[in-house]
Amino acid sequence: MNTFKVSIKETSNDTIIKFELNKFITNHQSFEYNNIDEAQKSPLAQQLFYLPFVKKVYVTSHFIAIERYNIVEWKDVKEEVATQIEDYLNSGGVVVDDSNTSKKVPVTVYAESTPNPAVLKFVANKKLVTATYEFTSIEEAKHSPLATELFHFPFVKSIFIEDNYVSVTKYDIAEWETVTMEVREFIKSFIENGKTVIDENAPVALQNTPEQLDQSFEALDDTSKEIVNIIEEYIKPAVASDGGNIKFESYSPDKKLVKVILQGACSGCPSSTFTLKNGIENMLKEMLNGKVETVEAING
Repeated sequence: MNTFKVSIKETSNDTIIKFELNKFITNHQSFEYNNIDEAQKSPLAQQLFYLPFVKKVYVTSHFIAIERYNIVEWKDVKEEVATQIEDYLNSGGVVVDDSNTSKKVPVTVYAESTPNPAVLKFVANKKLVTATYEFTSIEEAKHSPLATELFHFPFVKSIFIEDNYVSVTKYDIAEWETVTMEVREFIKSFIENGKTVIDENAPVALQNTPEQLDQSFEALDDTSKEIVNIIEEYIKPAVASDGGNIKFESYSPDKKLVKVILQGACSGCPSSTFTLKNGIENMLKEMLNGKVETVEAING
């Protein structure tokens, strides 16, 4: 069974700690509680308020943030709190009782152009997934109800989902100016109705859990690890803003060759293969001092 895992994340406010979850715990809803009485509809928040140092509890779809009183320091209690949250969720504890709430979640979705004319990026004001997913056919999309339904549009070629956005690649049979509104409204309605974007078991089935990714990373040689870290820190943020992604594929020390996979808006883009290949190539050559000579970019 897929279990909840909690990761502790510090914030810029030293009185607040975020406890991030590997699975969603609400239907894209957020709640703020200032005391145990306000938290009547959240058994989890009520349990946390029994801890004497808890001042305020924030519950969102993918993390719980807690503000503390100054009677303790987080370094002394954060591990215990993380364990308590993990145990509560894995025992089937209720996060928020919304049985009496029928209103839709307010959702905003807007379309954003990308450097690839075949791809539009549909950005939501809610986090949609906690990992990265790409689907190039309806068969591949069986773990994503959202992607599966999007493939029923005859012009949809591939789908890339990350963080709070969906990048859709179309076939040439349709022009974006005629179908953008339809796709945007579909995604908006899908999220508002609390439907599942990615199945709970998808990360495990697709080898995409943090644990699996960490294992894959640890199995790499030292140079490959350096390459992955450079891609994650310097390159991914730039391509993500354009609705795309780049993944490390392999490194050949004999040929000094790096292979990367382009996903989302980057895949098949007339300009991105050349631009990214040369940009990555120059960066890796400069930062790895002779270990890399060539980068080969593969469309995902």
